[in-house]
Amino acid sequence: QVQLVESGGGSVQAGGSLTLSCTSSTSPHRRHSMAWFRQAPGEEREGVAGIDTYGSTMYADSVKSRFAISRDNAKNTLYLQMNSLKPEDTARYYCAADTHFGGRCWELVADACNFWGRGTQVTVSS
Repeated sequence: QVQLVESGGGSVQAGGSLTLSCTSSTSPHRRHSMAWFRQAPGEEREGVAGIDTYGSTMYADSVKSRFAISRDNAKNTLYLQMNSLKPEDTARYYCAADTHFGGRCWELVADACNFWGRGTQVTVSS
């Protein structure tokens, strides 16, 4: 069982920055591909950024060049650095992990992620 706990959300003005963190309860964290998803009220969940066990990354087109996903395996922590935030980035952000070898969670395939955090709210005002 993997427990994921997100932190770092908050309210920020457009153009601002936030860094989200996701701490995993298990080790070795490095074996899990991981991803960030988000969901705004009334909207479907969408993939934001993913990272596999080798450090390869994938981003949604809407966040490319603004967001950066990274991981610190020694700390069992996943990060999402968010810059140049826009009001349309407002959503609840969820951390997800995939404990299956070769899984596609990091490619932003939500059904491939088998553990989820409870999320952290990000609100961007104009």
